[in-house]
Amino acid sequence: MDRIKRLSYEVLGEHKSKFGEDFIDNKKALDQVSIVRSKGLKNEIAGYITKYIKKEIREEKAKQARIDASKSEQLSQESSEIELTEDSVTEDTSEIVVETTSEDEPSEIVEEKSE
Repeated sequence: MDRIKRLSYEVLGEHKSKFGEDFIDNKKALDQVSIVRSKGLKNEIAGYITKYIKKEIREEKAKQARIDASKSEQLSQESSEIELTEDSVTEDTSEIVVETTSEDEPSEIVEEKSE
């Protein structure tokens, strides 16, 4: 691992909350948390930190978009399944009439179709 990455990870490990997506703000935060005498080295470290933070944010947004897409896909599948079951249910138009003759004889069930 090269020197810039190593130093950047050391600073981020202890002070990640102080850094953001802006290079100028990251240079100022780097001045507050460390002593880097070389202007070029400070710029490289701040630039790498900025690039790293932006990449993390971009990956988090992509991950959230995939999660949202899968949730909406599941919801659409569930709603289409519900529509299929509602469409496949047909109304039963037949009526069942129970006639009893006497207590000793069993009941007779007669079906009548009403249209």
